[in-house]
Amino acid sequence: MSAGQPEAAFEDSASLGAPETISDSRWVVMKFGGTSVSSASSWETIAQLVRARVADGLRPVIVHSALRGVSDALEGILEHAIKGDVTTRLKRVRRQHYKLADDLGLDASALLEERLYELEQLIAGVRLVREVSVRVRVRVMALGELLATNLGAAFLARKGLPVHWMDARDLLRSRPRVRSNPVADYLSATCEYTADTELQDKLGGQGGVVLTQGFIARNTSGETVLLGRGGSDTSAAYFAGKLQARRLEIWTDVPGMFTADPRVVPSARLLVALHYDEAQELASAGSTVLHPRCLSPARDNGIPVFIRSTRNPDIAGTVISAVTDEVEPQVKGICIRNGLTLVSMTTVGMWHEVGFLAKAFVAFADNGVSIDLVSTSETNVTVSIDTSDGMLPDDVEEALVHDLEKLCHVSVITNCSAVSLVGRKIRTIIPRMAPALEVFEEERIHLMSQAANDLNLSFVVDKQQGPRLVSKLHATIIRKTGATDVFGPSWERLFAGDEVTARAADTWWMKKRARLLEIADTEMNAYVYDRDSVVEAANSLTALQNVERILYSVKANVNDEVLRAVDSAGVDFECVSPGEVKWLETVLPAFDRSRVLFTPNFAPRDEYRWALEHGLQVTLDNLYPLQAWPELFRGHKLFVRIDPGQGRGHHEHVKTAGVHAKFGVPRFEVAELKRLVDAAGAEVVGIHAHSGSGILDPHNWRSVAGELVQIAEQFPAVEVIDLGGGLGVPEKPGDRPIDLSAVDATLAEIKETYPQYRLWLEPGRYIVSRAGVLLTHVTQTKGKGEMRYIGVGTGMNSLIRPALYGAYHEIVNLTRANQAPSETVTVVGPICETGDRLGSDRLLPPTREGDVILIANAGAYGHVMSSQYNMREVAREIVL
Repeated sequence: MSAGQPEAAFEDSASLGAPETISDSRWVVMKFGGTSVSSASSWETIAQLVRARVADGLRPVIVHSALRGVSDALEGILEHAIKGDVTTRLKRVRRQHYKLADDLGLDASALLEERLYELEQLIAGVRLVREVSVRVRVRVMALGELLATNLGAAFLARKGLPVHWMDARDLLRSRPRVRSNPVADYLSATCEYTADTELQDKLGGQGGVVLTQGFIARNTSGETVLLGRGGSDTSAAYFAGKLQARRLEIWTDVPGMFTADPRVVPSARLLVALHYDEAQELASAGSTVLHPRCLSPARDNGIPVFIRSTRNPDIAGTVISAVTDEVEPQVKGICIRNGLTLVSMTTVGMWHEVGFLAKAFVAFADNGVSIDLVSTSETNVTVSIDTSDGMLPDDVEEALVHDLEKLCHVSVITNCSAVSLVGRKIRTIIPRMAPALEVFEEERIHLMSQAANDLNLSFVVDKQQGPRLVSKLHATIIRKTGATDVFGPSWERLFAGDEVTARAADTWWMKKRARLLEIADTEMNAYVYDRDSVVEAANSLTALQNVERILYSVKANVNDEVLRAVDSAGVDFECVSPGEVKWLETVLPAFDRSRVLFTPNFAPRDEYRWALEHGLQVTLDNLYPLQAWPELFRGHKLFVRIDPGQGRGHHEHVKTAGVHAKFGVPRFEVAELKRLVDAAGAEVVGIHAHSGSGILDPHNWRSVAGELVQIAEQFPAVEVIDLGGGLGVPEKPGDRPIDLSAVDATLAEIKETYPQYRLWLEPGRYIVSRAGVLLTHVTQTKGKGEMRYIGVGTGMNSLIRPALYGAYHEIVNLTRANQAPSETVTVVGPICETGDRLGSDRLLPPTREGDVILIANAGAYGHVMSSQYNMREVAREIVL
């Protein structure tokens, strides 16, 4: 959309499903999310959009969120204020707001100091009483929006717009809820949203543009309350309803709602037009573009909702309204919703018992717990509870279980996800979906539920299975092209446009394309590594100023030339087996074993004995070795790997921490660990954690450090905090590389806060992933209905990550890299397994037999995990 022609763009959208007539109301509510208000460039876009609305004779009401990451930062400050010093965290919040003020050319002190002082005083009170009351939590969290809107209003005024800043708490009043959890009334409040002439007159009297906050309101006692996660969307919808607005615009960092999360499925298609009820189901089922609570006010007041992107304002986005010509039964979205807890109630006595469900549901109501999905049988009722927003405290869960156990046997299943198929008339197309639903045959389904409104079919599974199931279902159910006008272009096509498949022309494999094609002339399949890229990645890490030691995980790639390149950059090594250590000694003459951190997992006793006898620094990640073989460790200095409790990464199988992970000593066993170390006569000198792989958030290691330091303080001899690592690399369209300068800044803050410890970091795939590609050739092509297949000369025998993890690797037709992509295909190998897919729904140019296919980011966990399954040779390795 052009900022100068907003109305025309919206009227164009109307033909795709918006109301045929646009309300004559002059009010338009514009909500901007945290990402949209966190940079000067985004504010320039916002100013253009607002000016265009004013030029069209409209009255904009701007509702915006806290700056990106600030709400999470405030949560972290509250959590850690009870335990220790949060000065550094407070400084970080201050620095973020001051930087944006400077970028916007504003007087930061005049605009921010009063609110920042209030924040510091509230946190000082928390530290004093060692408790966070719900009222204090609410006041602290509200400051994120209040700080940000002070900057936003000042900037728009500086741009010459007639802006009036108003406190949302003076405009929105929450309403009490019957039998609500008292905490929920403060943290997830609701407000009236019918036409409000008093509010219309109040805002109308201001003239110009009104700017206010999302997320906050007041209760009838005048206290601040929050509207829950996603509350800014809900605030905007409340204002739209009260003002009877012409439309509600949700401006975010993505250009609309898609058929799946593009971060999981890059081939997800834009949904151009949706009915309110379909959008409600998608949002409720896990689409994170907008909060489901914001749709009721819009629907009940007949206000169309437009979802647009401040990053790409020219993309038409999604319009949600009551008007749609789309009636064909079909699936429009496949969503995943995490953070579910299941409560399973079993008793033979419920069979034919009148009133059992009524009694059970009263227990939920009495404890203020809202039920989500329900599944029943003659002897069992299982329900799901959405606990993603922390609204089921331990004491509430215990009270609920206690009440239910008076009626039946109760079991609680945590860490679940709901995978939902959303669309119209789902029942009528279940037979057509039967082949697609075969993906569930090897998964444990805890609960299945079909919506009474026939708009969704949901399966509750273990969380780690969710992304893979979504990817497979999308590939078999959602049409790649065509269908109705409701479906727009894919995310991949939107952001690839007419560019060649190799989007990054500066990748090493495009610069050395001619050399790779020469290799392909003589090799059917080959792993090719670029030594210069290995050294460049390693040097970028050794250049970090605030980390003392970088350790390369040998298991990622054991090629001898690659190891020599890593060694030349001054990087040390982490090994998980004696074989890896011995291989290093073979490849690197005169290798010093002190450069190795030995971190076995569930290894036999003899491996620990061997490592200690050879002077290796040994890491324990389980209590068992100390319990069963304490004599081995007497007099030795040890590292201990801790499970920080929550894994991060690009796939559940590489999230090496969290309740289901096999790695690390959990925090609740630390006291026992200390006792066992003392009894064995050993000494802990290093605390180690590894949250996973593929992490792109530069602030990840700050929270890990906080956890590790709390444990390190219990072991006086600790000198080293090994923060793990897993630095991610860009994989999918739209992925951004990790900001190493931000990582270094985070490490500097950690060093400043904990100067008594030396910091180590493990780069994960970062050093070798991008340096390696897998070359193969097209063997056959096949069209099967909508499915188009490209067969290649090797598959899961050479690269198992897509089949094992559902991992995404960019796939390029290297022969035709200068041609525009125009076909959506699935790339498969020659292995006799249904799962032998290297990539689903990939955008490639027209491809023919003999073309050279390049699979990118294959330098880590590729060749080392290969096999000769089906007696097929593994692709050989070549180093440039």
